[in-house]
Amino acid sequence: MLTKIIKRDGREVPFNIEKIASAIFKAAQAVGGSDYDQAMALACEVSEQADALSRERGTTPTVEEIQDMVETALINHGHARTAKEYILYRAERTKVREMNTRLMKIYEDLTFKSAKDNDIKRENANINGDTAMGTMLKYGSEGAKQFNELYVLDPKVSKAHINGDIHIHDLDFLTLTTTCCQIDLLKLFDGGFSTGHGHLREPNDIQSYAALACIAIQANQNDQHGGQSIPTFDYGMAPGVKKTYVRLFRNNLIKFLDIAGTAEAEKEALAIIDELKAKNLVPAIGTAREVESALKDMLSSRGVSDAERTASLVLSYTQKEIERATYQAMEALVHNLNTMHSRAGAQIPFSSLNYGTDTSPEGRLVMKSILLATEAGLGNGETPIFPIQIFKVKEGINYNPQDPNYDLFKLACRVSAKRLFPNFSFLDAPYNAQYYKEGDINTEVAYMGCRTRVIANSYDPDREVVTGRGNLSFTSVNLPRIAINAKGNVDWFFEELERKVNLTVEQLLGRFKIQCSKTVRNYPFLMGEGIWIDSDKLGKEDSVAEVLKHGTLTVGFIGLAEALKCLIGVHHGESDDAQALGLEIIGFMRRLTDEATAKYGLNFSLIGTPAEGLSGRFVRMDRALFGEIPGVTDREYYTNSFHVPVYYDINAYSKIKREAPYHALTNGGHITYIELDGDPCENLDAFEEIVHCMKESGIGYGAINHPVDHDPVCGFTGIIGNTCPCCGRKEGEEGQPPFERIRRITGYLVGTLDNFNNAKRAEVEDRVKHNVRSEIEMI
Repeated sequence: MLTKIIKRDGREVPFNIEKIASAIFKAAQAVGGSDYDQAMALACEVSEQADALSRERGTTPTVEEIQDMVETALINHGHARTAKEYILYRAERTKVREMNTRLMKIYEDLTFKSAKDNDIKRENANINGDTAMGTMLKYGSEGAKQFNELYVLDPKVSKAHINGDIHIHDLDFLTLTTTCCQIDLLKLFDGGFSTGHGHLREPNDIQSYAALACIAIQANQNDQHGGQSIPTFDYGMAPGVKKTYVRLFRNNLIKFLDIAGTAEAEKEALAIIDELKAKNLVPAIGTAREVESALKDMLSSRGVSDAERTASLVLSYTQKEIERATYQAMEALVHNLNTMHSRAGAQIPFSSLNYGTDTSPEGRLVMKSILLATEAGLGNGETPIFPIQIFKVKEGINYNPQDPNYDLFKLACRVSAKRLFPNFSFLDAPYNAQYYKEGDINTEVAYMGCRTRVIANSYDPDREVVTGRGNLSFTSVNLPRIAINAKGNVDWFFEELERKVNLTVEQLLGRFKIQCSKTVRNYPFLMGEGIWIDSDKLGKEDSVAEVLKHGTLTVGFIGLAEALKCLIGVHHGESDDAQALGLEIIGFMRRLTDEATAKYGLNFSLIGTPAEGLSGRFVRMDRALFGEIPGVTDREYYTNSFHVPVYYDINAYSKIKREAPYHALTNGGHITYIELDGDPCENLDAFEEIVHCMKESGIGYGAINHPVDHDPVCGFTGIIGNTCPCCGRKEGEEGQPPFERIRRITGYLVGTLDNFNNAKRAEVEDRVKHNVRSEIEMI
């Protein structure tokens, strides 16, 4: 009689015939059976066969062998339907076991390996995977991914994701929330708001405006899995400057009246302010001259000696103090966004600020202050990682020397040349300009740092605005995989690409259905505080299904360069024919997403994927399947979206002109990078020329990459080889901290080089290796 069996993990355990009978009975029940005695009889037959096999071989049978015998017995006794159910049950159990085994291995590595030895811990350069909260975040993330793969996704979608045909971004949040949002500070601050633990009053000081902006970003990120953007930051902060100016003016007026010996100085000061308001002269930066003239007369009429000098001092002191207060507020904002944490303390908020077009004195001061604070760096001179800053470029406002904000554009170039930020967006690009309505700041196209763009609104064409809207989810297609399988057959490539895009659209709709099952209660800040468009009209228990339709569902892609290399032997940087085919491929994908928009009445869009960890995941899988293919799978990463490969020798202007046409096709988001190996601070005119080239070439969103190194000992920031040019300290000196080397990978991921995973590190190293000449000197 059989007494032992060998489990899959090699352990020998007692044989339990009841387990065999129970499994057979469950399979029979699935097809209408109800005879347990028959199931037990079959189990006994299997037990006898297994015992005979054990005696014959002299070894204990395995679980897999027992299950094979069960299938055979069912078929031999005419129970084909029960056998089929048993086989399906067995396959499902195998799948669960494999998932659990893989998950436990992941948990083991997360627990016992440091971030430097574990790519999962370094998927995001801004999460410290060695901390308790960082590791706990990854525990939850990896468990949720496998739950969603196994139990939530359609099996064919799950298979496509697991196999690497597509990649579902933020899969761990599939059943929980949406991606990102563009926050309207003017609306949020009007009357104040709550983060769930008490109401915050409407701010009345620029420092409060800056602090509450950080709180809003932090609170909203806790409701979503992506980043948070403020699309009109300059306009949102300007009222805070106005309010602060009035307070400073009042306080200074009281002080000088008191010095002049005026009785009841405070009462007189308030009376003077009321008189100014009666003359439509509200104290403000832009009315200083008119206020000073009127104030002189009012002081003189009150017997204040030397009224002219007193009026001048009141205004000059107020101006100095408003400049200092605004700078300190912006400095605090930058410091806060690099130190405050969200998501259970695991990471700092992924924040983006768009500005550049407010021509009011208050808005201009906000922009000048945040740029100068960014230029100054953090406490020890470090380059701020966040917020991503995007300077909106527009003719007539800041592009040409005669434009009112041209000085701020120049300053933005200077700061970007030192600190990598701000990036630059271009409102005059035709696909951005078509939405622009003069006087309506919410129609100024904004970008979120990862390159996401949300403006078109098929669901409600009258609400084509940036504020209150964001991306719901996005999934990327592995273009090189399709190209490899095409074996040079371009027609087959397009046929398979259509199948993969349609599958992706189907998956996005499935995820959208889950998101629509949520209520306002599930998004206490995003929906509960009216951040998302029209959510202020909903009650706590109301469905968010309708308002979510204002968001975007996005198809992404990666590795266009490698796909072209595989299809015709060259990528789009090398050949006009490849460029034509590349535009045909991305244009084809855009047509498919447009068709999905028309079919479903939802905002489907196409994005040039911010690859992050995906660039390494896809290429590892494809190399394992197809081997090392020159120019395709022979590096640690696939090239980001539609970019010309970083290892290809191409000058700045040619790269811009090659990539610009793809911006018009990728309505869900895009970015073009220019790589410089020298120090752009040494030639700011050349830096500005590159930005002008982007604008004139039709780029929508662009940035200029260059090395930013920092010596934490002496505070030097610039380019450092092995020796600091400031203090002479060498890399790796005993007892001394290493140099910090800031590099950019995608629009959102900027971090020290040590924090990058292997694929990102390889890409950075290729940039350094292949950008050996100084672009700045060539221009």
